[in-house]
Amino acid sequence: MVYTRSNNEIEMISKSCQIVANTLEMISEFVVPGALLSDLDKKAENFIVSAGARPAFKGYMGFPSTLCISIEDAVVHGIPHDIELEEGQIVGIDCGAELNGYYGDHAKTFAVGNISSEKEKLMMITEESLNKGIEMAIPGNCVGDIGYAVQTHAESNGYSVVRELVGHGIGQNLHEEPQVPNYGRPKEGYKLHAGMCIAIEPMINLGKKEVYTSEDGWTILTVDGKASAHFEHTIAIMEDGPRILSTTR
Repeated sequence: MVYTRSNNEIEMISKSCQIVANTLEMISEFVVPGALLSDLDKKAENFIVSAGARPAFKGYMGFPSTLCISIEDAVVHGIPHDIELEEGQIVGIDCGAELNGYYGDHAKTFAVGNISSEKEKLMMITEESLNKGIEMAIPGNCVGDIGYAVQTHAESNGYSVVRELVGHGIGQNLHEEPQVPNYGRPKEGYKLHAGMCIAIEPMINLGKKEVYTSEDGWTILTVDGKASAHFEHTIAIMEDGPRILSTTR
């Protein structure tokens, strides 16, 4: 079932998204060489709880942590163990929060110290792909229009799009219908309408698109071992176009 949210519900989702955006903003200054992933996770949990919310990922389907922290060839769903970040890495951090029964979801990829121009471009194109997808999230378009915009921009720059993981509806559940793939064809898939809230989240690989799940049962890795980037926003589709909810105000 695809939900149509009232303006009041959109504001509730927005409040959760604000907490998530503020959490990643806070965490950003600690994403430095030598930082322990487990410490970043604790900081994020304390921050979310201090805002009166609940970490949405912790305990979700058994996931053990507040943040998903995915380094280099880890696409998404990395578990923040006692591992140190290293100079030159890129790291995707995905965060969710629940406040008063409504969810927010947001992810960014960060540079750890100085990174190669190759990785800088991957991050830039992935974020641009997200923005191009968001631009297509207007009433009357379809889910396929979002995916096509993401895919076209990523592939035209020589990158590949992960197929197995997709964006999603969001609201009173962390994951709702419809699924929002990062690939597709114009005017195909579920038709978008005002009041929908969705998370768009391109996962773009430097090398080939194929991925696999690591032995921990969570972390998704690129088969060829090349780096991957991930950016995500929760948006509301309004009559006059998309409204990004997961930005700091």
